[in-house]
Order: sequence, then structure tokens, then C-alpha cells
Amino acid sequence: MHKNEHELGNDLPPLTIGPVTLSGRAILAPMSGVTDVGMRRLAMRFGASLVVSEMVASDDYVRGEEESRIRAEGAGVAPHVVQIAGRDPHWMAEAAKLAEHSGAAIVDINMGCPAKKVTGGYAGSALMRDLDHALALIEATVAAVKIPVTLKMRLGWDDRWRNAPELARRAEVAGVQLITVHGRTRCQFYKGGADWAAIRAVRDAMRVPLVANGDCETADDAANMLRLSGADAVMVGRAAVGQPWLVGDIAHALRTGRQRAQLSAAARFGAAVEHYDTLLDLFGEAQGLRHARKHLVGYAEKSRAADHAEFTALRGELVTSQSPAHVRRLLRQLGDMDDAAPLREAA
Repeated sequence: MHKNEHELGNDLPPLTIGPVTLSGRAILAPMSGVTDVGMRRLAMRFGASLVVSEMVASDDYVRGEEESRIRAEGAGVAPHVVQIAGRDPHWMAEAAKLAEHSGAAIVDINMGCPAKKVTGGYAGSALMRDLDHALALIEATVAAVKIPVTLKMRLGWDDRWRNAPELARRAEVAGVQLITVHGRTRCQFYKGGADWAAIRAVRDAMRVPLVANGDCETADDAANMLRLSGADAVMVGRAAVGQPWLVGDIAHALRTGRQRAQLSAAARFGAAVEHYDTLLDLFGEAQGLRHARKHLVGYAEKSRAADHAEFTALRGELVTSQSPAHVRRLLRQLGDMDDAAPLREAA
């Protein structure tokens, strides 16, 4: 990690969200279908400053829909953050109450999801087209609970509606205690590069802690995000798939200015096996096998074993095997291949 004028260090006070004090300044992003409780437990264990649940639809969550319950699961995660989404103030308030009652320390409101199935229902980032309605949802959520409420958004709906600063200002007045901004508009989805400098307009509009999100893959990325955006912390998303320890690596580098030693292959692939077993426990064997595939691919492709001659065949077996015992053996084999590979230079 290169030194720069915005590098964080031990001289800065801890970042707080109401009564919740964070251990550092790198957060695992909420990702639907990805940040299951197994991944979040590992990220926290390896030093992430905070992790956020997958987005849950507020009405489904309150009605007891099983998938929403699993998405909001927080056993073994502290502090536990539940992200809720919706378009009706009643359901948002009830979902926030349920999250609080179930042990959440923070409720996060999603106004950033770009998926068509979400925005088509006038939720997620679609709310950035109607700030009055967005504010009604925020006010209902804040009023419903005693725990802190945070907000995640994008720069705006499109380049004509880059209204994140206005939404942030109004959300702060309504009682939101931290705001995360992904440096793209909704219409960009995940195309092009995240505009970290554009997030600074949100920093200038409000005083609560600000988190910058989008394309953070390394500690150098994180330091540049903070410098360009003026944010207080970074949020790491897709880069953490297959390496949930990455968020802790970045938190450590931001705190100390130094890279920490790479985890051993045994530790990394032991974590992969644990994550796999957690998914089988959560979803049952058949569904758990399907849900695990994206993670298994991630663990494989982020390893040094990817340079091995047998890697392609082994990767294919890993994502098609219907035998949990076989998958565990393959993960351990990948670990052995990784351990024998030459060290790569740290990012």
C-alpha cells in the first residue's frame, strides 16, 4: 500500500454508528445471493470492520418468507446489520422492528439496488427518482426502531438525476446515521468504472459518516477512494467473493499503512470448506450445492492453484459434483496445489 495524504492510521478516532463502534474502516457490501451468513462470519473473523446481510424484501421478511429469513440470518455475526428494501412505509417499519427484535444492531435501507426486478417494483435505486417517497420510507424506518438506521444509495438514477447529495442531506435530517454511496448511477448498473470523485459531493452535503463503494479491490484502491471521495470508510463488494478475508486485509492496511501477511493455504481453504458446510446447513444439500457454486468458483479462481496444469479440470469437477464429501476433497486438493505454487506479489 502506497502512502498518501488520506491514509488512515491509529491517530484517527474509531468510526461509530450510534452506539456501535467499528474496529476499522473497511466494510463487506451487501450482495444478493452472495453475502450469506457463512461469508459474513468469515469476513468478520478475518477482520472486516462491519458486514451487511443480503437485501431482504420488507414485506416478505415480515410475513415470514423462508428465503428472507435465511438472508437476514445473523447467528455468529456481531454487530449484525440487516438490509431491508421496499416501497411501502408500513412494511419498511415492520421489517425494521422485526430485525431489531431478532438481534440486529443496525438496520440498513437499500436505495441502491439496480436490478430490474427490484426497480420495477419502485424499490431500490428507483426511489432516487422520487425523493419525497424515499424520505417517507426513511422516516418510517427511523421512527420504528431504537437502533441506528443507515442508508445505501447510488449517485442517482442516471446522469440527469445525480441527486445523491440531496437525498443524503434529507436522510441525515430524518435521522439516518451513516450513508453509503456506490459511485455509479443506476443506469450504469456495473458498467464502466465507479466514479469515486463524484461521491465527494455527498460528503459536502452532510456530516454523518460516509462510506464509498464500487470497484474496491485492493488497499491502494481503498486509499484512493478515501482521498477522492472524502469518505470515512470503504465498502468492498464483488472482489471479496472467494476471498472474504480481503475486507480485513484492507482494513488492516488502512489502519497501519502496511500489508498484513497472506493467510496460509490451509487457513484459506479450511475457511472455504467451512463456508461450504454452512451453506449446506442453511439450505439443505440440494439447494446448498447450487448456492455454493459461485463461492466455490471464487475460492478456486482467487487461489494460486489457478496456474496449475490440472486446475481447469479440477474447477469443473468442483462446480458439478453432487457429493459434499467429494467437494471437500477437491477443496483440500486445491489447497495443496496452492501451497505448492510460488508466491504472488501482494496487490
